[in-house]
Amino acid sequence: MVMMDLVNSVMNLFVPPASLVVMACAWPALYFINTCEWLYKSFHGEDMEDKVVIVTGASSGIGEQIAYEYAKRRVNLVLVARRENRLRGISERARVLGAKHVMIVGADVVKEDECRRFINQVVSYYGRLDHLVNTVSLGHTFYLEEVVDNSVFPHLLDINFWGNVYPTYVALPHLHETNGRIVVNAAVETWLPLPRMSLYGAAKAALINFYDTLRFELNDEIGITIATHGWIGASEVTGGKFMLEEGAEMQRREEREDYAKRIVSGACRGDHYVKCPSWYDIFLIYRYFAPGVLNWTLRQLLASHGARRTSLMGTGRPLLLESGTSSPRSTDSGSSSPRRPEPSSSPWSSSPPRKILAGPSGGPVTFSSSRSPVHPVQMHKLE
Repeated sequence: MVMMDLVNSVMNLFVPPASLVVMACAWPALYFINTCEWLYKSFHGEDMEDKVVIVTGASSGIGEQIAYEYAKRRVNLVLVARRENRLRGISERARVLGAKHVMIVGADVVKEDECRRFINQVVSYYGRLDHLVNTVSLGHTFYLEEVVDNSVFPHLLDINFWGNVYPTYVALPHLHETNGRIVVNAAVETWLPLPRMSLYGAAKAALINFYDTLRFELNDEIGITIATHGWIGASEVTGGKFMLEEGAEMQRREEREDYAKRIVSGACRGDHYVKCPSWYDIFLIYRYFAPGVLNWTLRQLLASHGARRTSLMGTGRPLLLESGTSSPRSTDSGSSSPRRPEPSSSPWSSSPPRKILAGPSGGPVTFSSSRSPVHPVQMHKLE
């Protein structure tokens, strides 16, 4: 035991700096090799014409844009979401963009039996499955300590984790037959934390670990592409508050389209990872070798300047957004001990939304202009 402690102490002292030196010396060569490999795969990527692609969570956001990108490659496209009526319009546009055939399926991917139903339906109709693209995601905007109703915690984890695992589990035998590929939509919050997204980040981190492990288990018989996006609309995160900005929705739409193009291109090249933007990776070095520096930097970038004026979303405290202004304020701003109203019986706010603010990953954060309290947990689809 003493000898092992001594060995670990020596390794702790010398391995980190030695590893950094080796990486610094090898980086130019590795960068050149990776560039050559990327160029080769770009010209010899997978031809997707007539192949069968399933996109879950295809009714909006990143899932919708990924469906359009695959449609341009003339695939047989299967769109899966709970909102089947929304899929009809998307399927029509996918046909216009070049999809050979489009099938729409209404299903809840959190339920294994429904995943088995639509996977079997697709294989029975087309006779094969080539790509499974998991994009389902649900975010939240609350500080954990301020939540007064935790009934939706399991719901968040179900959608962000099991909503990806169940379709994968059912599809694996069919993907083996075609040496197919699984594409997963993750997020940078798995290792670069953002306030008010603790459960979302935890679920996405579990998702990445699951698929990294599965890649080793499958021994590359089935390809796995893990896509991570940065803070879409990051220019809207200022001083720790989510600000309303003219043209923000257009900016997020363009960023989602670019992200979808990168995902599909990377999947067809056979990339293990697609990162948008890739420069976020530099923070990983700081996380492991200088975590204090990273934490201090993030606190400065996302400083709340004292009051958590927008963190009230998801806490059961009332919020107001004044007409003609671009920043929210709460009705209890002058009170040191704000009253927490009783939770609503519905998991969503009953009042109509009046303003949509930019969320950390490009999704909407809805503030009600009514004086009725917002439900204790406000959730929104991020991608």
